[in-house]
Amino acid sequence: MANATSGVNPYAGPKAAVAEPTEMYQPVKLFSISGRIGRVRYFVYGTGMYILIAIVAAALAAVIGTAAMVVMWIALLTIWFMLAIQRSHDFNTTGWLSLLVLVPLVNLIFLFIPGTDGPNNYGPPPPPNSTRVVVAAWLVPVGIVLIGILAAISIPAYQDYQKRAQQKMQMQQPQR
Repeated sequence: MANATSGVNPYAGPKAAVAEPTEMYQPVKLFSISGRIGRVRYFVYGTGMYILIAIVAAALAAVIGTAAMVVMWIALLTIWFMLAIQRSHDFNTTGWLSLLVLVPLVNLIFLFIPGTDGPNNYGPPPPPNSTRVVVAAWLVPVGIVLIGILAAISIPAYQDYQKRAQQKMQMQQPQR
């Protein structure tokens, strides 16, 4: 009867926080040299920026000239360095490693070295990949394969068309 007089309900739920603490993530910043970025986002953002800048550079080059292309490629290189610095931070190394972006094939280390689990010297981990990021990562290789198949079919067909058109033109020309 002591509980009835003290006003404490023995069947009440606990008042303490029983949920496990959620892991902290840092936001992904595309145009920054601080923070971390995972492998899939590095691949998707780098490829996406390459495609976007290549389209804009081609359009500007058609209107303005080659100076626009030079400016756009400098912008692309700058973005690649920013992404490589963040990627270096993800596997807990200095951003100076981003200079390997300039070395062909060696720069692939940014795609293959896994990031540090949990927080490291450069902050909390990047957030998990969203469905959009994963789908975009699969679209690039699938797109390359589809373009390759399309090219393998269309180039010989076009060459055959040209050959038949030339033969037809030769047949229509008067003989001397």
